[in-house]
Amino acid sequence: MTPDFFDSFWFTYVLLPFLIFLSRVIDVSMDTLRIVFISKGDKIIAPILGFFQVLIWIIAITQIMQNLNNWVCYLAYAGGFAIGNYIGLIIEQKLAIGVQLIRVITHKDASPLIEKLKSKGYKATSHEANGTIGLVHIIYLLEKRSVIKKIIPLIKEYNPKAFFTIEDIRFVSDQNEFITAVPKKGFIWWISRGRIGR
Repeated sequence: MTPDFFDSFWFTYVLLPFLIFLSRVIDVSMDTLRIVFISKGDKIIAPILGFFQVLIWIIAITQIMQNLNNWVCYLAYAGGFAIGNYIGLIIEQKLAIGVQLIRVITHKDASPLIEKLKSKGYKATSHEANGTIGLVHIIYLLEKRSVIKKIIPLIKEYNPKAFFTIEDIRFVSDQNEFITAVPKKGFIWWISRGRIGR
C-alpha cells in the first residue's frame, strides 16, 4: 500500500474505524468471558483471555490516540464496546459453563416429578418441609448449565404453578455422583469440563 492510501478518505473514515470497531468487539467479548471464568474460580483460561484482551485493547486505544481529530473512530470504539458486550454474553450462554442448582417447591406430591426426572437420567434429591401454608415438597437438582433448559419444561409439565429457583454454584466437591454426565462435544466440552471452583 502506498503512503497516499493511509491518508485517503477510505482509510481514515472507513477502514480504520472498522478495524477499531472489530478489535473492540473482540476485546470486550473476551473480557466478558474472562469475568465469567474468574467468577467460576478458573486459574488458567481467565489469565490467558486477560493477556490477549489487554493486547487487543492497547492496539485499539493506540489508534484512537493517534487519530484524536477523527470523530468516526470515537463512534467505532464506543460501538465496538456495546456490541462486544452483547456478543460476549451470547458466547457465554452458548458455552453454558458451570453447574447450577434447581430448587423446586410444590404442594403436590413430588413422586411423579422425581420419577419423571429419573427416567430422563437426572439425579434428584427431595424431602418434605413445612411452609407458611402447610406441607410442601422440595426437590433439589444439581446439573450442568447445558442441561438446565431441558429440565425446566419437565417441571412446568408436572406443575405449571410450581415454584422453582436456579442458582449458580461456584464449587462442587464431587461431580460424578450427583451430576448427570454430559456427552463430550469437542472444544466447547473441553472448555467447560472441570472448570468449577478450580
